[in-house]
Amino acid sequence: MKQLWFFCICIAFLFSCGEKGTFIPRNFNKVQVETIYSDSLLSIRAIDILNDGSLAFAANDGVFGLYNPRKNMWQTSVQTYDTLNLEFRAVAHTATDFFMLSIENPALLYKTGNQGKMDLVYKEDTTGVFYDAMVFWNDNEGIAVGDSMNGCLSIIITRDGGNTWKKIACANLPKSEDGEGAFAASNTNIKIVGDKTWIGTTAGNIYMSDDKGLTWDVVKTPIVNAKDTEGIYSIDFYDELNGFAIGGDYTNPDANAANKIKTSDGGKTWQLVAENQNPGYSSCVQYLPNLNAKALVAVGLKGIDFSNDSGATWKHLSDEPFHTLRFLNDSVAYGAGFKRISKLTFSE
Repeated sequence: MKQLWFFCICIAFLFSCGEKGTFIPRNFNKVQVETIYSDSLLSIRAIDILNDGSLAFAANDGVFGLYNPRKNMWQTSVQTYDTLNLEFRAVAHTATDFFMLSIENPALLYKTGNQGKMDLVYKEDTTGVFYDAMVFWNDNEGIAVGDSMNGCLSIIITRDGGNTWKKIACANLPKSEDGEGAFAASNTNIKIVGDKTWIGTTAGNIYMSDDKGLTWDVVKTPIVNAKDTEGIYSIDFYDELNGFAIGGDYTNPDANAANKIKTSDGGKTWQLVAENQNPGYSSCVQYLPNLNAKALVAVGLKGIDFSNDSGATWKHLSDEPFHTLRFLNDSVAYGAGFKRISKLTFSE
């Protein structure tokens, strides 16, 4: 009897451990939208959550700013350069510095300065230059991507904490397709995990590097890209294997065919998901943290959509439009768009 009793206890213990280790997906049914910053003249497509939890942004008209959530306080400023009306759609940060990059000729990349203002650390004054997104691998190494020039994507890299930047020669990059670029819609067409990097393009291609931009491969995906306004608008990876990309056509935001793709092998192959299902065109997609690559949120002109099965099915949570978002934790994000930045709180 004692042996039988001991055996039953062991079996019960094993089953209880299995139940505790079972992943339980979130099932969000609503999202609260609280506007925390507004400006009727701005369209904000680039935001970043800094290491201390502060929120930084840069936008059109040279406007950039920082939000301290603990004090509920904003600090904003305007970056000027001659008489240009600067438009920023790419931002990034390290542990010590904030960076912002303007989109077109001349492309101007600014870094936090030591004298209370932003310092210009890179300038590209060339016809056709157009930069789209920027991110850092670590505190020393960062990357920005722009539309193709002279037969390859424009990719600049820093290895010294953002003090200097160097453009990769076309001889060291895959040949681009005609007119290939990256949409400057949400600062989310580059994603890094460890040393790995993925870039999604207007041609529906994924550029991949395993060594922080030293060497590159490219794969074709099945995402819609027949028109100039179609392609990959946003890409995210949960880990080195599981990734998701979204796009479509912003001139036809209801179209939902071939605009959502996923990978489970690190980007080597991609499969269409949720075919002919909403959401349609979306400018940004992000994994929720700590949820086993299951939970995703997409935003765009038509509002906010949520998936808890890795993008196979989606639930429409709100008609509130946003260009981009970043998650603070697994239920709170910041979203930015036309005239505003908002705090988004997801709940069941």
